[in-house]
Amino acid sequence: MPSSLQCIDCAQQYPIQRQIYACESCGGLLDVRHDIDRPRADISAALFDERLGALDAPYNSGVWRFKELIYPGIDDSSIVSRMEGNTNLYELPRVAAYAGIDSLFLKHEGENPTGSFKDRGMTTGVTQARILGMTRVACASTGNTSASMASYAARAGMQGIIFLQNQQIALGKLAQGIAFGATCLQIDADFDRNMELARLISEKLGIYLLNSINPFRLEGQKSIMFEALQQLRWQTPDWIVVPGGNLGNSSAFGKGLLEMLQVGLIDRLPRLAIIQAEGANPLYRHFRGGFRQFEAVKAETIASAIKIGNPVNLQKAIRALEWTSGLVEEVSDQQIMDAKAVVDGVGIGCEPASACSVAGTKKLVERGLIKRGDTVLGVLTGHVLKDPEATIGYHAGKLPRLQPRYANKMLQVDDNLDEIIRVLGERAP
Repeated sequence: MPSSLQCIDCAQQYPIQRQIYACESCGGLLDVRHDIDRPRADISAALFDERLGALDAPYNSGVWRFKELIYPGIDDSSIVSRMEGNTNLYELPRVAAYAGIDSLFLKHEGENPTGSFKDRGMTTGVTQARILGMTRVACASTGNTSASMASYAARAGMQGIIFLQNQQIALGKLAQGIAFGATCLQIDADFDRNMELARLISEKLGIYLLNSINPFRLEGQKSIMFEALQQLRWQTPDWIVVPGGNLGNSSAFGKGLLEMLQVGLIDRLPRLAIIQAEGANPLYRHFRGGFRQFEAVKAETIASAIKIGNPVNLQKAIRALEWTSGLVEEVSDQQIMDAKAVVDGVGIGCEPASACSVAGTKKLVERGLIKRGDTVLGVLTGHVLKDPEATIGYHAGKLPRLQPRYANKMLQVDDNLDEIIRVLGERAP
């Protein structure tokens, strides 16, 4: 099953061993293309189900369990893995009721090794770096990408280099990059400028770039859909709802869903809904304008993981929307933090950006686009401890312009037995 790199615009193909991120003919984004246009006997639900619970590498990974759809033919010794994936799919009636639907499943990618979905893309990206013989890898990051890249680079014995903005980086994310030994550069620039700098410097110094413009990143991230559909017994939901920042996940999901349809793992495509924050909504604006003229925005949102105004995977996301008859919605920071409090309150938690999946579902239900009886699969992209400052600030009522509608306030009590009993009595269910 040969693989190659292929431009999504002009279909120009390149050898898979090339260190290349965009088409040399037209500048278009590249796909990793596998020969899976027709169903094949060696790709089946039975094969993937048989590998569930494997103890040995590579199939103990929730990415490499689907090796034939991720990187067929690769030698197992080349794979850099931390047993990523294998994240839980939660059916949550209380969250479903909040969103206004009967059936809501949340795929919690915050349960990955470094606490976000990025690990799925980083295992494939760093594996390709090893195949190419690279010794240094780099990324621009709002936090999660840097944490994941630093971890996988350390596992592979490579130097990780991180381009960070010099403000509004959640400490839970920054700490991981530092702890895993990466070279961290704080630059007086936002994510979009840092992304530009990372690309230029990587090209000049021969460093392998591991942002989601790298098509191997998306090959790993599409396994979120493979695993979620496997957990649903290969029954397709009506909707997939996902936060949208740099649009790598939504792009990967579209590709992965189409591939599952091509090989016969599913018999129809769900609709894709991409949810952006109101303050970082370039795709939403583009969608509302009929995709006629794209304009970047100056991003500003409490959901730092999607605080991106000029997403590099724009065209791949548009393609995914076209394939799935999808749509784009925006939600306010208030809606994001309220939805996060609801998700946190059922005991699984998530970072702010993740809550876009629930907030967006609720808004689409209110608009009548998602029906009460529809089955919705939402994706929680990051762990609750990724941004503890936002969580504590919300419940303490200290976030500017936001009301803690679902607050769990810290109680200050004197060192007095009767007083503690009184307070607990007031809070009894």
